[in-house]
Amino acid sequence: MEITYASSSCRDLRTVSASSSSLGSSMPNRPVKTIPLQHPDTTSTSSSTPLAQAMFSRWTTKIKRTTPSQWIDTFLPCCRWIRTYKWREYLQPDLMAGLTVGVMLIPQSMSYAKLAGLHPIYGLYTGFIPIFVYAIFGSSRQLAIGPVALVSLLVSNVLGGMHLSDELYTELAILLAFMVGIMECIMALLRLGWLIRFISHSVISGFTTASAIVIALSQAKYFLGYDIVRSSKIVPLIKSIISGAHKFSWPPFVMGSCILAILLVMKHLGKSRKQFRFLRPAGPLSAVVLGTVFVKIFHPSSISLVGEIPEGLPSFSIPKSFEYAKSLIPTAMLITGVAILESVGIAKALAAKNGYELDSSQELFGLGLANILGSLFSAYPSTGSFSRSAVNNDSGAKTGLSGIVAGTVMGCSLLFLTSLFENIPQCALAAIVISAVMGLVDYNEAIFLWHVDKKDFVLWIITSTTTLFLGIEIGVLVGVGVSLAFVIHESANPHIAVLGRLPGTTIYRNIQQYPEAYTYNGIVIVRIDAPIYFANISYIKDRLREYEADVDKSARHGPDVERIHFVILEMSPITYIDSSAVQALKDLHQEYKSRDIEICISNPNQDVLLTLTKAGIVELIGKEWYFVRVHDAVQVCLQHVQSLNQTPKNPVSSGEDKQDFFQRLSKQREEDLSIAELEAYIDYLHGNQSSITRNELNQAVRRDNVTQLHSLSAHQMLHTVLSSVRLSRRLPRPPRILLQE
Repeated sequence: MEITYASSSCRDLRTVSASSSSLGSSMPNRPVKTIPLQHPDTTSTSSSTPLAQAMFSRWTTKIKRTTPSQWIDTFLPCCRWIRTYKWREYLQPDLMAGLTVGVMLIPQSMSYAKLAGLHPIYGLYTGFIPIFVYAIFGSSRQLAIGPVALVSLLVSNVLGGMHLSDELYTELAILLAFMVGIMECIMALLRLGWLIRFISHSVISGFTTASAIVIALSQAKYFLGYDIVRSSKIVPLIKSIISGAHKFSWPPFVMGSCILAILLVMKHLGKSRKQFRFLRPAGPLSAVVLGTVFVKIFHPSSISLVGEIPEGLPSFSIPKSFEYAKSLIPTAMLITGVAILESVGIAKALAAKNGYELDSSQELFGLGLANILGSLFSAYPSTGSFSRSAVNNDSGAKTGLSGIVAGTVMGCSLLFLTSLFENIPQCALAAIVISAVMGLVDYNEAIFLWHVDKKDFVLWIITSTTTLFLGIEIGVLVGVGVSLAFVIHESANPHIAVLGRLPGTTIYRNIQQYPEAYTYNGIVIVRIDAPIYFANISYIKDRLREYEADVDKSARHGPDVERIHFVILEMSPITYIDSSAVQALKDLHQEYKSRDIEICISNPNQDVLLTLTKAGIVELIGKEWYFVRVHDAVQVCLQHVQSLNQTPKNPVSSGEDKQDFFQRLSKQREEDLSIAELEAYIDYLHGNQSSITRNELNQAVRRDNVTQLHSLSAHQMLHTVLSSVRLSRRLPRPPRILLQE
């Protein structure tokens, strides 16, 4: 008696009979149901259109569709919020937010300038012109830009090691702002912001944590009362602190510690309790006022002060000392990367929170112009600030008008208040810096990574350690290099899964994830979850050979054959295949042919199928071995495997009784189920009626002689058998749609 393991066909779908007749005259004539795969026409003009021509065509079409108002919004993003500004709703929140950020920015800008090794006035300049420029050309409505701790440390790190005079040091800091602005504008015009995606979040977190520790240690000299070496490495800083311990002065230490404690308490209350929200932005100003009042009253000689600050707005001047530009390029690139990560990251988060879209390229262009024009007015590199942007958003800022208000506050302070800044204690500014960077020490991220992904935790540890002990530039390079190494390793060793059929369905899933899924004798179904290219093709070939040799027969169905005859490649996750992979597929096909194994391709996408067609792989393997679904391929392969296993077995066990029962059922009528469908249906019932066992089913077949009731249909016979074991109540009808799709 011949048995087929393939499902019955439908009239509107193609049948595979001619190809199957070539494998043996005893092949069952029963056709199988498959959906025809549409092969691409390589001679069509649409598929052969050059990529550059297609991109140019899309670009010109986009330009033609752009209206004049859209062009204005592109070059002047401020027009978007000016056109729709609601004066009654937005004016008061914008004014309050701008005043709050402006008051917070004044002491912070002086503190960060000292961190960068510059006179405090240059911090005020950096918080003035760039704010106005960004408000006009920037696309974020809540981002607050100006000097920040991390960029200030980078400036100090590179220029501090060059042993320059104070004047040249200042000129090169301004030149750095100009170079950073140029790089940001170039990246915006070429839309290269995606390059920053290669720096993982683990690298950024580890880098900022180590940098925060270095920044805090670099400010210790204002607390301790004596100078320490300027360095971005932790070991020289600690050595310098220890070696100068005999010069310790307690007045600046006590004042700085008290001010730092006040700042931390105010920040905590401002974050944790809504009624004290105003304390968070008021912290830096309170520290400056308290320190200045104390100095005015007691006149302590051991506490160093800011000193004289020039009054008035910055004058226009072109950056100088361009002969040093070549040596500053690596630092400018590093500052650009950090600026993009800080600014674009928080700008996107704030845009999503406030319900508007943000263009990354426009954001880069706005930051670039802010740095370029800022450098013309004596500003050093600036970028978006996490703390001030959060305060700006929490204060209710709706548009870029809040930035203009903050810039106006800074301008007024430059014109009228600089004389008040002369008596600010240096330890008060150092306390402001330390309180700001303490939030950057992200140890919670390390704990999270340890529990979620050990690989990212290792990356965090490597980046933070190398930044602490080897310096900022080396730390970033090592972190990025290791993260890229992880990406390359994952790409060269992609995930590959062996698929099995879920009982009662035509769905095929990873047998490791779904242990109940079963496979078929003589067939291995493999899914490759990555593009195939030169770097991973060797790994994929090795894994395919392993699957061919090492198969688990404990959960296999179908004809009893001793080896693999078909390898089905599920290609739906494969988005790209290159020439090296094409050649490897040809070699693999020849290797399989020598061992009488056939390759089947399931569900390749249009681009992959077009590549295979152009390379001749489709003709080499044969169009009849390309399928829309894995189930189609399995049906055809099962029919061919059955032709190799025509020797009937003697009934010696209950398993043969069950098989005979299935054979009788499959012979009843045209609409009856096939053997594979009956097996799947029994599995389906077994999953819904947990008390059924196969032994009980076989005993019922022998006891009631159900297989002799030829007048019954297949469903009636199956119903009778299940009734005999008292499990037929509310018996569901066989899910033919699930079984045959």
